[in-house]
Amino acid sequence: MAILVLGAGGHARPVIEAIRATGATVAGLLDDGGDPGPVLGCAWLGGTGQLAALRAQGLAEAVIAIGDNAARQRLGALCEAAGFTLPPLLHPASLISPSARIAAGAQVMARAVVGPEAALGRLALVNTGAIVEHECTLGEAAHLGPGAVLCGRVSLGARVLVAAGAVVRPGVAIGEDALVAPGAAVSAAVPPGARLGGVPARPLR
Repeated sequence: MAILVLGAGGHARPVIEAIRATGATVAGLLDDGGDPGPVLGCAWLGGTGQLAALRAQGLAEAVIAIGDNAARQRLGALCEAAGFTLPPLLHPASLISPSARIAAGAQVMARAVVGPEAALGRLALVNTGAIVEHECTLGEAAHLGPGAVLCGRVSLGARVLVAAGAVVRPGVAIGEDALVAPGAAVSAAVPPGARLGGVPARPLR
């Protein structure tokens, strides 16, 4: 199975390696920023304007290799409109509970853990070494950065970013489009659009 990758920046590299680790191949890269040259041996095929032509050539599956949440959500919709499916990308070196629910386009990278009855929404991203404990929910296009930890029953709204190394205590809800800075410790509910950092986490200017 050959998979089209959208994005040729930094996140494309672990995505390419995760795809290969599953036994699939990468058909090539689309990126509107122009030709970046080969990325881990994968060729640039043009911009997103090529989606319809590539679908007509028989490519059927795409993975969005973009860390930015809003951009990942937008490109996912663009791919689906062109007739592509967005399979979950689950690195074989991740640990995922059989009772977890993984939606279309979600990604679980190497050494990440997704616990019992956790739910990852469409295009959610659990990055390298992150932990999603039992009964957590990640909304559409939410992003848990490398090494970040969600304790049990945490809820992330759509497009939330919990950055690298941050920790969220059990039962906390974080509203859509909020940002938790690297290394922060969150112990109370976070309203939509808020930006927090520090230990304990406080609003950022």
